[in-house]
Amino acid sequence: MRQALLGHIEGLGAPAVEFLREVAQGRNRILSSHAVWYLQELRFSDPAAEFRGFIRSLNYELETGALLLARTVSPKLDVGRCCAALDSISRRCRELSVEPCSARERCRLINRVMFHEWGFRGNIEHYVDPLNSLIDHVIERRKGNPLSLSIIYLLVASRLDFHLEPVGLPGHFVVGCTWDDLPFFVDPFDQGAIRSRKELAEALEKGRSPLRVEDLAPVPVREVLCRICRNLVNSFTAAGDPEKARIFVGFIEEFEAAYARNAL
Repeated sequence: MRQALLGHIEGLGAPAVEFLREVAQGRNRILSSHAVWYLQELRFSDPAAEFRGFIRSLNYELETGALLLARTVSPKLDVGRCCAALDSISRRCRELSVEPCSARERCRLINRVMFHEWGFRGNIEHYVDPLNSLIDHVIERRKGNPLSLSIIYLLVASRLDFHLEPVGLPGHFVVGCTWDDLPFFVDPFDQGAIRSRKELAEALEKGRSPLRVEDLAPVPVREVLCRICRNLVNSFTAAGDPEKARIFVGFIEEFEAAYARNAL
């Protein structure tokens, strides 16, 4: 069936390719993965151009954005495999879930599956490794930086209909939960440690970064993706690869330009 469709799409030419690119940048992760496969098979896939198109669309969805961004480094990324891994983690959480379940209990359940059963952890030994920022490699290697691990945590939670927030702290990244009367924060880089606002402030002060009230506000998907790009600029620069660093500088500039146009 796929080969038949491949031949049909190839015969349609440029309009079909443009349609596939639009679907690849869409919100439906299943359709997006299929569209990416056809583009790769037809050799019409340009990951950098597709990510720039995603940025300009202003239609930001975290999972799609993280996967499109990762494809700019790994063009042969298997989108379906990444999504299947996230599905498996969330499915295991559902198997273990017992209702009624508080927000803290839900987070402890995700912690058990993600960090103890699957073995995800912070890559303390090689913190600036560029692969720590790329969702496909983080899923494959089960290690990453605070931001990438927080993204995976958020995507697993969303599959469980459990809405959590990305929180960008100075020099760190955590997941925020406002379901209970007292908000709390999960640190995926520290095996899902659950902290109150006060405990978070104390941890940051040890690193000489005073916590401001605005630091606890959820950050938009645009800023999450832009922060991945900033991390990759730093990582590739540290790795002595200025050419790749410049690619992500370009993406940051694209985000800023798109935001400026939308603000007018």
